[in-house]
Amino acid sequence: MLKEQIKSLALQYQQEFIEVRHYLHAHPELSYQEFETSKYIQQKLTDYNIPFEVKATTGVVGLIEGRNPGSRVIALRADMDALPILEENEIAYKSATEGVMHACGHDVHTTCLLGASKILQELKEEWEGTIKLIFQPGEERNPGGASFMIKDGALENPKPQGIFGMHVHPGLPIGKFSFRKGRVMASADEIYITIKSKGGHAAAPHLTADTILIASNLIVSLQQIISRNNNPTSPSVLSICSIQGGHTTNVIPSEVKLKGTFRAMDEEWRRKAHHLIKKQSEELVHAMGAEADVLIDVGYPFVDNDPVLTEVGWHLANDYWGQENIEETELRMGAEDFGYYTHVVPGCFYRLGVRNEEKGITHNVHTPKFNIDENAIVNGIQMMAWLGAKAAI
Repeated sequence: MLKEQIKSLALQYQQEFIEVRHYLHAHPELSYQEFETSKYIQQKLTDYNIPFEVKATTGVVGLIEGRNPGSRVIALRADMDALPILEENEIAYKSATEGVMHACGHDVHTTCLLGASKILQELKEEWEGTIKLIFQPGEERNPGGASFMIKDGALENPKPQGIFGMHVHPGLPIGKFSFRKGRVMASADEIYITIKSKGGHAAAPHLTADTILIASNLIVSLQQIISRNNNPTSPSVLSICSIQGGHTTNVIPSEVKLKGTFRAMDEEWRRKAHHLIKKQSEELVHAMGAEADVLIDVGYPFVDNDPVLTEVGWHLANDYWGQENIEETELRMGAEDFGYYTHVVPGCFYRLGVRNEEKGITHNVHTPKFNIDENAIVNGIQMMAWLGAKAAI
């Protein structure tokens, strides 16, 4: 049976792909700078005799045709960029690039897709249809590498009927996966507000507009956009995370800069909120005697898991791993540029358990000590190969 063949090959290649992950982890590259990572992926696909094209400068799209290749097309996606974080793990494969680290598991995602690609290519006479392999850049930085991949035709010729994406989950124990139908992750937009006045002496605030005080009022006021305008049943978050202004005790600064993020799971509300943020910022600041420049850098859309494809994936996961090892993914206000794909073709974004408390592997993503139980790699490879070979909607 195909299931046993996938499992056998995954176990046979387990150490090989742990070493692939070690290489990728030791050689991280930031968003849109993944030139060596892209070359590495291209070489691996060449070794596996899988044809590919380069998309969006560093992205790679491979194609594997099974029996009756026109019967269905399923895409599998992995991201490959790292984060500007100084790694604190003391491991043999620690990042060799100071200040850059695979702290979000993209090295794991790329490794699992490479492993699944090798297995699916070897077993291509055992399954039907076509599998598209999407290795994308820039998931960690606006506007998101997925948007560039789509613009460059990654979802065309052939167009997939569905796309699967996987992400490590440091809160989910090793050996488990999780799925969720419908909206699963939020949209994410960056907010930049600059409050301007002529500045002045702190002892004579009446001669200027106090940009610090104005900024304080604005931060509090902006929270009312969520609490008084958004439908309470639709999750949404507005957080101001940086305030920069002033340098001493007795000078009112001429400029204060605010930075923050806005998250939502409804595109109509998202557009309305953008208008309200801009309007409220400009009018409140103006009413207090200063001027405001407002920039909303529109980022990723929410991730919308297609109910049919997710049901298919969930069923296949139950069949392969047993129902006791498949959980429901929690709703998250974090963002993922996989959302772009889900607004073009049916998508399913699922989670791979990597946590092992006995081994002390408990740190969250985007932290200097994030790591995984590497037994998760063989699990991730099997799941990607199984979904690619069997899913159809």
